[in-house]
Amino acid sequence: MLMLNPYQPVTVMSSSESSAMAKQGVKLFSMWASPFGLRVEWALRLKGVDYLYINEDLHNKSPELLRFNPVTKKIPVLVHGGRPIAESLVIIEYIDEAWSDGARRPIFPQDPFDRAQARFWAKFADDRILPATFSVYSGTGEELRKAVEELQEALKTLEGALGGKKFFGGEEIGYLDIAVGWLAYWIPMIEELAGVTVVSRENFQAIHEWFERFLEEEAVKEKLPPKEKMYALNRARREQLISGEVS
Repeated sequence: MLMLNPYQPVTVMSSSESSAMAKQGVKLFSMWASPFGLRVEWALRLKGVDYLYINEDLHNKSPELLRFNPVTKKIPVLVHGGRPIAESLVIIEYIDEAWSDGARRPIFPQDPFDRAQARFWAKFADDRILPATFSVYSGTGEELRKAVEELQEALKTLEGALGGKKFFGGEEIGYLDIAVGWLAYWIPMIEELAGVTVVSRENFQAIHEWFERFLEEEAVKEKLPPKEKMYALNRARREQLISGEVS
């Protein structure tokens, strides 16, 4: 669902970041519409870590990105003190461990079993829900109908992991909420673009309510991509996929 970015790389820094950069040297190479990059930004904000954000043009990747991630050449990449970490879920785990002093709340559960469960469900979401969501996004006709059923089945399984809790992490958002949080923003958009209903309050009450709670979290909503810009980008990308202009 990400869709390729027509914009040139830009660098954005908050007013408080310059002093923090000198101490921590934290950079994030990402792309404004990437759900994987958003995962990392949410984790950084929950931890109160200032960072330099470099927005990549995925058609023309910067030499810095290719130098820091020569293996997959993909975003996001976090650079801390000159050392790069790739893959969004790996980066989130690193952030939680690297900034673990008592003043910062943990992202991962404290219990080893609960940590293992959170990792399991995050992998389930990437292996099952992510491709099913893309199939809905790019599908039409009978293919689209089947994709919706497949996605709903996977979401129903994930819904069981909520277990009546406010968030997957309990009373506060945690690792699994961050890992699957893109669903709360992307699924409503894809429903509109594809003209289907995947999640409603009637068929997915727990997930639907979690969508609403998650998107209201301060660390989350301040970093959501602009809706009009996001919809325009993904509408054009979907039309290209359907017409066979891109694969």
